[in-house]
Amino acid sequence: MKNLLLVVILLSISSCGLAQGFEITSLQESYKGLIGETLKAPVRFKNTTEKPITLIIRKVNGQIGSTQRHYFCYDNNCLDQKVEDYVVKIEPGQVLNNFNVVLEAGLVSGECTIKYVAYNKSNPGQSIEFGLNFTVEEKPEKQNIYSSRFITIHDVYPNPVIDHAVVDYRISSDQVKAKIVVHNILGNVVGEYSLPTMETFVRFRTDDLSAGIYFYTLYIDNEGVMTRKLIVRK
Repeated sequence: MKNLLLVVILLSISSCGLAQGFEITSLQESYKGLIGETLKAPVRFKNTTEKPITLIIRKVNGQIGSTQRHYFCYDNNCLDQKVEDYVVKIEPGQVLNNFNVVLEAGLVSGECTIKYVAYNKSNPGQSIEFGLNFTVEEKPEKQNIYSSRFITIHDVYPNPVIDHAVVDYRISSDQVKAKIVVHNILGNVVGEYSLPTMETFVRFRTDDLSAGIYFYTLYIDNEGVMTRKLIVRK
């Protein structure tokens, strides 16, 4: 009798595993960033069946700040923040890469936890629940990395960076021509950004760069005056 009961339990567990139809292969539950940053949380799903499935990923609950924005992205294609369901077809054995839950950190520090459920559209009983914790901290006091009579440059933030970095600056003369050039460890230029006099910050994208170490150089009137390290993470 005990052996029969054990067989039934094992068969039940096996049936549940097969019936699931998909699994999460990669998930980090907690993320931390600074005010004004964009936090990306990659979630990887795999179709474990021999047939295509349509997966629905839904935000279930969780309050965010009034200055924050939450949405789903696949590659660089992002849904409107009002859309709470992401629908995608996954082929047999396929891992859904490049899917991200995104939180724009807003203007106020704090913490929030957001709950989600992913389920098979044709069989909603096949579902997985998961949660993500986001912590937003105050920006550290800005540090001047270069200062002269006509121009002041603050250090880049965030650093390490995931998708974009920001440099705050101030230029008090129209005669100053300044730019920032980003290059890899081989010295190849991967980005060049002018610093207009009428602006106070420049944002440069890093989401198309591979993870690794880069350098950014401040040029004033085509002369390199300062170089700093920039770390890109994925």
